[in-house]
Amino acid sequence: MQTGFATRPALVFGATGTDDVVAAVSHAAGAGLPLGVQATGHGVPGDWEGGVLISTRRMDTVRIDPGTRTATVGAGARWGQVVAASVAHGLAPLNGTAPSVGAVSYTLGGGLGILGRTFGYAADHVRAVDVVTADGVPRHVTADSDPELFWGLLGGGAQLGVVTSLEIGLVPVARLYGGALAFDGREVDPAAVLRGYERWTRTLPDEVTSSLAALVYPDLPQLPPHLRGRYLLLIRIASTGSAADGERLVAPLREIGPTVSDTLHEMPYAESPAIHGDPDFPHAYYGDNVLLGELDPAAGAELLALTGPAAPSMHVVQMNHLGGALARPAANAVPYREAGWLIRILSPLDGTDVATLRALHAEAFGLVAPRALGRSLNFAFGGNDRPRDLYDPETLKRLAALKATYDPANLFTYHHGTP
Repeated sequence: MQTGFATRPALVFGATGTDDVVAAVSHAAGAGLPLGVQATGHGVPGDWEGGVLISTRRMDTVRIDPGTRTATVGAGARWGQVVAASVAHGLAPLNGTAPSVGAVSYTLGGGLGILGRTFGYAADHVRAVDVVTADGVPRHVTADSDPELFWGLLGGGAQLGVVTSLEIGLVPVARLYGGALAFDGREVDPAAVLRGYERWTRTLPDEVTSSLAALVYPDLPQLPPHLRGRYLLLIRIASTGSAADGERLVAPLREIGPTVSDTLHEMPYAESPAIHGDPDFPHAYYGDNVLLGELDPAAGAELLALTGPAAPSMHVVQMNHLGGALARPAANAVPYREAGWLIRILSPLDGTDVATLRALHAEAFGLVAPRALGRSLNFAFGGNDRPRDLYDPETLKRLAALKATYDPANLFTYHHGTP
């Protein structure tokens, strides 16, 4: 949960079902009040006051149909719930790295999952959307019933209505080969780690999805002694191939240098959150990202140096290798599918103000700007102050037309990237 930005609505509706959402939307529209939706509080757009907030966290039902390999997921369900229900049938959703993230809001932003290169974005697997639009009408939307609205809801975020549930396709993955290789950035040159990783990704099969993360752990007593104050670079891997194939594929990475830890092994899908080990407690952070056509390792190394141990505050950098199924066309508004890389910077707000972090992010992303395509909606944390570049011009034009049709008064104000 995001604790770095204040949300002070004038009225909160704790919705337990579609009727409550209809009532909340109708009230906000009738009173001329701006409206926002919150499921888990992860990745909020930023500070806002007044208006109406619909909390959907109580709408957290998950139903699995193993015959059709689908899950019907309520607006407040978290990925941990969906994974637990799916693995009981030998299936897996296209979830992200953190079990605490809301499944629906994540998917509406596209959804870059741990198996993205193999199966694409989570939005690509949605079969139906239940949504309440600004006129207070509940709609069951599919690619056949309303192809344009279906297109815009998936990738367009929360700007067209309040989604009460999604029907999503599941994939037949019961086990995977995954984990992380951790290098000490003070003992192994971070630039060498990045060069070795980028070179390794050039010939990977689509069955392998991976990322590189770099962070200086704070020297806090809550952390294990072996992590306190350490600068680590972690290469995280999830592969749907066999363990033998995985071991063969990662051999070049193990040659980069000595590792602090090596957790790569075959695991049941239920254990996949351990690959990234995202924190499960609320904290304050500010984050942004850039999608690149290609990664220049030299520029990437400069970015790591700027955000590493010499930086005046802590930063978590992640470089996701894209491509594969993520590049395939789909009937939704997820943009920039031609991107080969995503670079994210997440910065804790404890003791550091947003303006300072924004300036550092601008400097860091400026290093890779020559190959930038745009930004990802899913990772613009606290980013309602910078809606630019979330969509390419053609996608933005189509979303604006849908906005004019389904929410001409801009009722759904508190979200990212209004066209």
